[in-house]
Amino acid sequence: MLGPLTFAAPLALAALVALPALWFLLRVTPPRARRIDFPPLRIAADLLPQRETPARTPPWLLILRVLAAAALILAVAGPVWNPAGVGAGGGRTPLLVMIDNGFAAAHDWRERLRVATDAVEGAARDGRPVAILSLADPAAATEARTPAAALERLRAVAPRPHLADRGAHLPAIGTFLERTPAAGIVWISDGVTGAGEARFVPELEALATKHGAALTILKADQPPALALTGSEGGGRLVAHALRAAPNGRDTGVVRALDQKGLPLAEHDFTFAAGATEAEIVFDLPVELRNAIARLEIAGERSAGAVTLMDERGKRRRVGLVFGGTADQAQPLLAPTYYLAKALSPFADVQEPRGAKGTAESIGQMLDNQVSVLVLADVGALDEGTLARVSKFVDAGGLLLRFAGPRLAAGNDPLVPVRLRRGGRTLGGTLSWDSPKTLAPFAPESPFAGLAPPADIGVRRQILAEPDGDLPSRTWASLQDGTPIVTAEKRGQGLVVLFHVTADTTWSNLPLSGLFIDMLRRVVALAGSAAAPAAEGGPRPAAAVLAPRLTLDGFGALGSPPASARAVSADYGDRATHDHPPGFYGPADGGIAVNALRPDDRLKPLDLASLQGARVGSLAGAETLDLRAHLFTLVLMLLVLDTLAGLWLGGFLSRSTGGLLGRVGRGSAALLLAGLAVLALARPLPARAEEPPANRPNGFESALVTRLAYVITGDAALDEASRAGLSGLTQMLASRTALEPGEPAGLDPAKDELSFYPLIYWPIAPGRPQPSEIAIRRIDAFMRNGGTVLFDTRDALTSRPGAGPSPEAAYLRKMLATLEVPELEPVPIDHVLTKAFYLVETFPGRYATGQTWVEALPPAGEGAERRPARAGDGVSPIIITGNDLAAAWAVGRRGEALYPVVGGDQRQREMAFRGGINIVMYTLTGNYKADQVHVPALLERLGQ
Repeated sequence: MLGPLTFAAPLALAALVALPALWFLLRVTPPRARRIDFPPLRIAADLLPQRETPARTPPWLLILRVLAAAALILAVAGPVWNPAGVGAGGGRTPLLVMIDNGFAAAHDWRERLRVATDAVEGAARDGRPVAILSLADPAAATEARTPAAALERLRAVAPRPHLADRGAHLPAIGTFLERTPAAGIVWISDGVTGAGEARFVPELEALATKHGAALTILKADQPPALALTGSEGGGRLVAHALRAAPNGRDTGVVRALDQKGLPLAEHDFTFAAGATEAEIVFDLPVELRNAIARLEIAGERSAGAVTLMDERGKRRRVGLVFGGTADQAQPLLAPTYYLAKALSPFADVQEPRGAKGTAESIGQMLDNQVSVLVLADVGALDEGTLARVSKFVDAGGLLLRFAGPRLAAGNDPLVPVRLRRGGRTLGGTLSWDSPKTLAPFAPESPFAGLAPPADIGVRRQILAEPDGDLPSRTWASLQDGTPIVTAEKRGQGLVVLFHVTADTTWSNLPLSGLFIDMLRRVVALAGSAAAPAAEGGPRPAAAVLAPRLTLDGFGALGSPPASARAVSADYGDRATHDHPPGFYGPADGGIAVNALRPDDRLKPLDLASLQGARVGSLAGAETLDLRAHLFTLVLMLLVLDTLAGLWLGGFLSRSTGGLLGRVGRGSAALLLAGLAVLALARPLPARAEEPPANRPNGFESALVTRLAYVITGDAALDEASRAGLSGLTQMLASRTALEPGEPAGLDPAKDELSFYPLIYWPIAPGRPQPSEIAIRRIDAFMRNGGTVLFDTRDALTSRPGAGPSPEAAYLRKMLATLEVPELEPVPIDHVLTKAFYLVETFPGRYATGQTWVEALPPAGEGAERRPARAGDGVSPIIITGNDLAAAWAVGRRGEALYPVVGGDQRQREMAFRGGINIVMYTLTGNYKADQVHVPALLERLGQ
């Protein structure tokens, strides 16, 4: 290694010692003799005696040839320019590559993966073993492996939907450095400080110093990630857009989506100058507010930029009815005043207006479709009102009642337990008992986890008649064991009773913060099917809820990974590896876990205390292979040497009618100068519009069956298509009797399409729409029996019911003028599912997208529904969003080029099987659905 310059084959540089010998060899070798035509009359003048000396090669030509030889030797040595020196130059000591793969790294994940790959390849050139450590994964023992194995491990690393717990890996890092002292460490950081990581950086530097390890930290100049947290305040939904430091991303849009992914609202946000937090307020009607299931920063593919909303975050419409007289319904006197103050932060509180009497007030609240009906000191109800309230509860409503003199004197059936008439007085002038305080809440109570203050005193209460069901219906009790809150499930709803008043006449509970927390938990049970599962029993607050849908590192909802574990029903912490963000429990009564808590904020990584470590940027770690440049220089020098030899030999002279004779010496000099400039110039990248080298002519395509893909103009996408179809072609050759040729890249407007049975068309929304000529040729291709497989590659970004993704919108516009047949998701009995393998789905790099084919024709009367269409039996169009080519793509050594996104370890294998089925389906049609030969086949099998 020479500074940032490294060589893949440094032994080839030994050939440089032969350059002096080459100089002397070329020096003694004269150029070809120059031929001169002598006029006959000047023979005598030329006979004068002269002393002749042998001709020598000119020095400038010697220098040119030695430079060509030196450039060739350097090119063979494989020079690589790496300004940061990542992964190279560490001798034979192992290299530890640590990569942050929390959600903060998802925004520029490809860039980080490129830097990590360059580091591993740099170590491979030096013959160093490499260990890969992903810091957001669980801590485990770290071992150095071969660079090839490290690259395989690196391809499996993906962003996780939670913050990295770097401190948990310090013991494993220390163990690794003890076994391999003087190792190199490259940490590709996301620049964001995780929870409780104040000591990680100094402890990592201490470990590196202790064991003589060279520490290199690579990160972006400013952390580019954005995050989102959500909370509720003042009846409004408040979200906070976060960033660790000012990074130039000063504006954005936060969208509110429902459970189907349909947009409900969106709001712009702007960070103030130098600010790291921006507040977004959604002031929506209760109906829209309660329909929100997801908040996300548009375009930010990260789990940290998503906030999921569950039943706990929804605002319930609560109706308050007081059974007292008008003179009692005054501020600071009426129970509804205390209830309204306690409920307003998390509920939409409504009170009757202009109603005359309790019955009319209750009817007005029920007409307003409240979710929770609160009756404060309401005694006996008339039959009509009683029937209507009972129907409200049976249909799933929540009836919350508070005691009082009227309830104590009545005999109301809408209570969870049988009550004693009159009530119980504590601490009065005629009572021997002192006021009682609340006992700790039982684990099975919805109030479990709340701490009752010691200064709460109950002076009076309504007592419940003892029976066998009383303990199971008790949610809270006094220290002497008498119930203070009871509940009972009735039909689909719930009846809850506080055995004290809602004002301060019987207790000081309404003046405490505990009263607000208790009401919050009670109101959260409204409309929840998870409330009291057992008949007459309270909902177990400590119940365990299994994961139902979870987010991946890029913020896409999907099936939970195998490592996901259940959470308790009162879980309120941020997401972890064991508890990834997502929805837990049943759809109508579960909870949401998010990557960040509402009070979390992002902080930049503090590297100011580092002394012996080297800190670089991701952009400065780019690796440049110089071999192509040197080979181009060698070629140009050889061209110059050839022209110089022709010139010295007289073939370019004016007298012989050569090139100089036609264009003059000045023009030839300009030509030589231009070639010299081309030799020293950097080779220009190939334009995307140029046809690839693997585009065969019509004759070759007519002789060999081959797959084809459409050249989009996006170089990376076209290379992925070529590698994908190449991998599928290899699988077809090894597993079937088909021997296809190499895949071909096509321009539908120019190339002949009839030679190819299947054309793969990846959608690139950033490219211009195909020309009208290309559309008409594709239409003719599909009409004449060909099949086009359109891949939108948007399975991660598209959501059911949401607006079309950019890829889907591009495809719709492209197919607008084509006669596309009616499409349907691939039926379970379609020929595609059994053309070669028996498959049910067609995954690619993603497994959540849907695959569409031409809809099957309706079955005739008395005829079976055959899984094939009329005609040749092959659908002319197949549409998917699973990025099939990326799952099929293989490198020169047969290694997978792109990681698959999904929890199934066999997803890539199933992608190949689905691809083989598609190819066999396009080639063979619906023969597997043919029933004509079934009797003959069964007869043969019987013999």
